[in-house]
Amino acid sequence: MQSADAKLSQSSLQLALRRYSSVVRDMEQTILLPSLLRDVPYDEAADCEAADNSMDLYEYYLMLKAIKNTVESGLIPHDDAKAKSQAALHKGLEPLLEAQPEALFHFHLRGLFTVMATLAKKSQNLTEKYLDIIGVSH
Repeated sequence: MQSADAKLSQSSLQLALRRYSSVVRDMEQTILLPSLLRDVPYDEAADCEAADNSMDLYEYYLMLKAIKNTVESGLIPHDDAKAKSQAALHKGLEPLLEAQPEALFHFHLRGLFTVMATLAKKSQNLTEKYLDIIGVSH
């Protein structure tokens, strides 16, 4: 019998989301003292994809966990400021949605795959940095 992951296409969104959840779950199980990550800057040299160097590793840890919870629960946290911003964005996209919904779907799907792969990589990097902090070779 094949595993559930083996049944899914390698480019399946469901598989990409499972992979991300799995990597973050590993991160959570490895990082036993997340407070050790406080005030440790995110090192852009180790991860050249880091766009926001104002966050420390602890904030990245919390962000990655929150995204995993959203992915697994399907519940989007309600934030009035973000909701207004998203409503304005949606208003601007309405003509595109009506004109070419399939093209817009594929555009966002490719973007979601890219984001999930990037977040999974950030989770792995964070786990490795934590192991470096506590002096465990990986």
